Amino acid sequence: MRRHLVPPARSSNLALLATSLGFVIICLDVTVVNVALARIREGLAIDSTALEWVVNAYTLAFASLLLSAGALADRFGARRVFVAGFAVFTCASVACGLSGGATMLIVSRLLQGVGAALCVPSSLALLGAAFPEPHARAKAVSIWAGTAALALGAGPLVGGVLVDCFGWPAIFLINMPIGIAGIWLTLAHAPDTVRHAARRIDLAGQTLAIITLAALTYAVVESGTRGWTSVTVMTGLAAAVATGAVFVTVEARHTQPLLPLTLFRNAAVNVSAITGLSLNFGYYGLMFAMSLFFQNARHDTPLETGLAFLPMTAVVTVANIASGTLTARFGYRLPMAFGQALAALGYFSLVFVHAQSSALAVALPLLAVGVGVALAVPSINTAVLTHVDPSCIGIASGVLNTARQIGGVVGVGVFGSLVRPELNDLAEGLHVAAIPAVVVSLSSLLTIVLGLKTSGSLVTDGAG
Repeated sequence: MRRHLVPPARSSNLALLATSLGFVIICLDVTVVNVALARIREGLAIDSTALEWVVNAYTLAFASLLLSAGALADRFGARRVFVAGFAVFTCASVACGLSGGATMLIVSRLLQGVGAALCVPSSLALLGAAFPEPHARAKAVSIWAGTAALALGAGPLVGGVLVDCFGWPAIFLINMPIGIAGIWLTLAHAPDTVRHAARRIDLAGQTLAIITLAALTYAVVESGTRGWTSVTVMTGLAAAVATGAVFVTVEARHTQPLLPLTLFRNAAVNVSAITGLSLNFGYYGLMFAMSLFFQNARHDTPLETGLAFLPMTAVVTVANIASGTLTARFGYRLPMAFGQALAALGYFSLVFVHAQSSALAVALPLLAVGVGVALAVPSINTAVLTHVDPSCIGIASGVLNTARQIGGVVGVGVFGSLVRPELNDLAEGLHVAAIPAVVVSLSSLLTIVLGLKTSGSLVTDGAG
């Protein structure tokens, strides 16, 4: 008799592992490259400008394409777009590791950003499909966000170990086995989302969105070296404002827009986007500024710098799991507000940190920020999943992650312009940089309190 092979049952937990692996290597690459820059410059004999674009090419592509990637996930299915993004990212990582010159490395980093943009919105949509039950979904989102936050914070340490032991190409080549495993797990266990093939592609909207976000990202990235009042930066900001205004006009008149403006009638989407922007503004800016502070003011090595971040990153996963439990029991408003308040307290505490401060005095503000961000991030993702129609999850996730990415880019630009070794005492610069972080965090906290009228209970609110 002929035996029929029964396809293995899909596992939601393995689908969670697949999406987490994708998010982990994407977040890891945000920070892991920073500790390898000196070795890359020596190994490839490239100048400082090219070295800056090794970092910035990834950020530019990632931030510019998130909205379009979310729309593609809604139209073609989240699993298909996630796998495509994971494959592009993995292949680009290998190309980075094999690069023999600046041009190939920068182009490969650009392609990494393209792959990352395709992965992030679709990964959240896949989580929503794999965990339809609200309480299980809240906990899954907390684990997904926790592993990513842990990777983001552990980047300097992981990068330091890999570079010291195996050389700079290792920080890219390590992505290959992770990518292969993640793609296989996705195909085997992640359920696909409904494809809305009838939806037309809004080419005008996508083009304008890419130009707007690219101009904004470029201007903010260049502000660190050129200054905010330079012609280049001001031109980039003006271009972003102008094309952004045209984008809104085009989307308002389009029958099937890339970004349905009706999405912003949803309070949960608005508050989540504002909160995400503020969280990344402070967190990314802090990571950048503290890396300079540790290495230039305290004269730590790259590996010691990574270890200095360890207290903050060690509690991230625990705090994310706690956030999932709190969200499942009390709704998303409580962890969102409490996390933002705790992060604001951490930023304020930076004004008491000096180069001679004890390890504990430095660690406590970092712990407050790490726990606060880790509590808030899962709740903003859960709020979007809970209140957005499934047909728009991809683009809603794209909006949320675009807001977060813009916040991160602006945060690094602002902190970088205030904490510069050649211009000022790093401790004093850190104290000044803490002020906008506190203001932005408290403004977001006010938005949460006033903008979310209910607790965000997963039992009573539903997916309205």
